[in-house]
Amino acid sequence: MQRLSPLDAMFLQQDSPTVPRQVASLAILEPGAELDHDRLVRVINERIDLVPRYRQVPRLVPGGLGTPVWLDDENFDIALHVRRSALPRPGSRDALHELVGRLIARRLDLDRSLWELYLIEGYQGDRLALLFKAHQALVDGSHTIDLAQVLLEETAHERDIPHEDWQPRRSPSSAGLVRSTLNHNVRHVGEALRVTEHNLGRLARRLPVIGADGSVPRTVLSTELSRHRRFATLATDLDQFRRVREAHGGTVNDVILAAIAGGIRGWMLTRAEPVTAKTSFRAMVPMSVASSDGLPTSLGSTVRGHLLSLPVGETNPVVRLHQVSYALQDHRETGSAVAANTLANLPGFATSTFHAVGARVADAESGRGHQIVITNVPGPQDPVYMAGEAVAEVYPCIPLSGHRALSIGVTSYRSKVFFGIVADREAVPDVDVLAQCIEDALDELVETVTSRRGRAPRGRQRPSKK
Repeated sequence: MQRLSPLDAMFLQQDSPTVPRQVASLAILEPGAELDHDRLVRVINERIDLVPRYRQVPRLVPGGLGTPVWLDDENFDIALHVRRSALPRPGSRDALHELVGRLIARRLDLDRSLWELYLIEGYQGDRLALLFKAHQALVDGSHTIDLAQVLLEETAHERDIPHEDWQPRRSPSSAGLVRSTLNHNVRHVGEALRVTEHNLGRLARRLPVIGADGSVPRTVLSTELSRHRRFATLATDLDQFRRVREAHGGTVNDVILAAIAGGIRGWMLTRAEPVTAKTSFRAMVPMSVASSDGLPTSLGSTVRGHLLSLPVGETNPVVRLHQVSYALQDHRETGSAVAANTLANLPGFATSTFHAVGARVADAESGRGHQIVITNVPGPQDPVYMAGEAVAEVYPCIPLSGHRALSIGVTSYRSKVFFGIVADREAVPDVDVLAQCIEDALDELVETVTSRRGRAPRGRQRPSKK
């Protein structure tokens, strides 16, 4: 019987209709994929033995004497977790975004195993997509990895994985749970004190605040979260980021963050939001760190949160990039930064687990006052496969929390860079415009490279932003 960590218990306790604590990934398969629901269920049944926690549920300890415990789900039914959905014809990109926005806003049932997988049919006529959802209390990168990492493989040939018939272990009685918790508390006094402190803090937060209405000042990136989400995607060429890096220095990650800063700037201008030279936003950018041998210290790696001031007010794209590079220089010079190719070459599709861990770190450090979460994880440049079918695109879906109305996840894969943008539906009704503005900001950076080389900028004209 394993107990949830205090952080996992916090994610479970804070799960609410407006803040569902779940991270997701959207994978779009290559055209012509023949995966169906029955085959998907069979593949998961063969691999779920590798992640036992995907057949467990968290159970509260009576009286809040300790953190919840993981117990086998005696009523586990995979049909309740692997679901089918279909887009209305003709299955446009906008329709896919709308469906994903609804699915990531829907809470997981906390009385069942904390994950779901949707097989989405009818994208662009006959293409398939997969949406992986897992609770933040489930995936920590050490004890449990993301389901996408288990299912996505480096070969088109399906592996023959030994499978045993699973029978749930009998759950202890409430009295037995209390006894084992008290024994655990005696052996781990420090953890018991942290649980007590957490419970007292939760009670204090429920008390009325005298002289305050509890409202949150609304800004372009801050709001009282609604129960609904919007989702948008952007696919770009990795070569564009590399060309900018080679011309101006820094890293591909720096270029990505500079493009996001420029995109937020352009998006704000389309909304007639005030933008001055001093306008900036505090971004939480989780980054992997390594041990002395240069490798991640665990499968999920050790991830630390870095605060970055996004220079949204800077008008010059190159200066904006240099400001980002300078702000992240200390991380690179510590010697603990993990090289992008090291992460990309980890076995399997570890990208989804890194995003989940990054989202955990960002939430655990919410007290540092950041306004937006940005996760960027380099993925493999060779194809990965789902039940023998090649994956074409992968988009992270980073959850919203606190009063943050926007989060951005970035993954590089097969010479592309994919952006997944999650936004509060009411606060950011124009999330697709933001995606377009990020692409515009990248084009602006690329054009500085072509200009330096004496070539004319690309002929494609963008509509002016008013």
